[in-house]
Amino acid sequence: MPFRPKPSAFALLLCLLCATAARAAPHRMVVSSGDCRDAELNGQSKAFYDALRARPEQRVLGVPEFAERLFPAPSRSFEDLQRQLDAAQDQFYEGRNARATQQLDDALRDIRRLPPGEPRWRLFAHAQLLHGLNHRATGKTKDSDAAFLQVLRLQPKYQLDPDQYAPSIRQAFEKLRRELARAPKVKLSLKSTLPASDVYLEGLGVGQTPLALELPAGAYELSMVKGDAVSFPRQVQAQGADTPLLVDLAYEGSVTAAPFPCLSATDGNEERTWSHAVRLGGTLGVEEVIVVRLERPSSGPKWFAATVLNVEGGQKLREGGFKTQGLDAPGEALSALVDFVTTGRSPSNLVVMNNANGKAPWDAGGARSTAASGGPDLTAPHLLSEGEVSAAQAPPRTGLRTASYVALGAGVAALGGAGVVRLLAQKDLDGLEARRAANGGQLLRSDAQAVALRGALVNKSHLMTGLLAGGGAAVVTGAVLFLVSSPAKAPPAVTLGVAADGTGAQANISGSF
Repeated sequence: MPFRPKPSAFALLLCLLCATAARAAPHRMVVSSGDCRDAELNGQSKAFYDALRARPEQRVLGVPEFAERLFPAPSRSFEDLQRQLDAAQDQFYEGRNARATQQLDDALRDIRRLPPGEPRWRLFAHAQLLHGLNHRATGKTKDSDAAFLQVLRLQPKYQLDPDQYAPSIRQAFEKLRRELARAPKVKLSLKSTLPASDVYLEGLGVGQTPLALELPAGAYELSMVKGDAVSFPRQVQAQGADTPLLVDLAYEGSVTAAPFPCLSATDGNEERTWSHAVRLGGTLGVEEVIVVRLERPSSGPKWFAATVLNVEGGQKLREGGFKTQGLDAPGEALSALVDFVTTGRSPSNLVVMNNANGKAPWDAGGARSTAASGGPDLTAPHLLSEGEVSAAQAPPRTGLRTASYVALGAGVAALGGAGVVRLLAQKDLDGLEARRAANGGQLLRSDAQAVALRGALVNKSHLMTGLLAGGGAAVVTGAVLFLVSSPAKAPPAVTLGVAADGTGAQANISGSF
């Protein structure tokens, strides 16, 4: 029976894939902005983060994961690690080499997490030299040389203590030193956006930027420091004739992980803060970044504000806040703010949106407007109609965008499958032509082989037609979904003002209609 494609089944599978992608909630992260040492900012930011994480449908990057990915901290102190190295040395002298190797590897994982500087380098060099001794005792000469070279490649003049190392070990060490001096080097050119930044390789200070080093090819752990600004630790692969690297220490140094993820922003440059937040979200692989902060206008109340940024497009999605007093934020207000930043709506009028003039109430213009009206200027998203809220504060259509990628991928795969079927059919076609030539230029009904080849060609033709039709439909569907998911320009906001005094009350609504 000839094969007949069923587009309905293909469409069902495509819809299932699209629905699965659309149900995936966007990843979010919360980062505070301002003075990262401000206890009030850290406390209220943590309270907002906890309220957001308490929502079961939210997928929020955890504070421990943030710290582990950007600034992994050691689990032990310098003193603890020194004692572990001493214990590993005892294991080596007692002939328990496997145990010594295990302890040294474990110590090195934490040593690489220590702050860069001379104490860390001393521990690193000590651990590598013990590794070299231990490997040589077990006949692993290549592993021993590799451990010794970890020290010599950064300190070519390093000298072994004659009281601790046997003459044979010192001779092998000197041989490696001579070979390293003759080996070709790679130029590592380092620059920083903050001038005269201190450069550390494997914890050892090697100079200040701009810096050009001649080093053996290989991987190095790089850190840069300028005052309180510390770069993200990174592995640099020195290879080729020249390896240039520019570290944006102005950005990386503004990020701290403790006591709460924070972007240092004390100069009031809001656009730079948004830019750093979007870059941070890209580094950590989230789709949205929520920047929370305390706004303290020169006059008027203090506000706790939150801004939602889309990482892919870099645009501001929405912004809200509430008045706050003291160190702790009200639970009702926090819950309302979480509702607002995640959905664009809030059941409470504690949350405010941007005024019609583009300024938030905590900006100078907003504060003056509030004072002039004689009462708080509050906008209540829950008072707007469903259509107005959806148009003004619709979240990014990340589900549709993901579905478009799925549809396009499925379409391309189907079209590729049609090409494969066409190639397979060519073999049957060649066989059929051979049978025709053998039968004097005719296809005989009595020729069973020719009949079988003809049937196979018919089936492959139907299959190829189905794949072409389904693949084309999937590609068109993906293109349409991609265009539909593109962010549209939001209409101007609408503001509701309420004022009350001893003689009565008044209300006004403003905006573009």
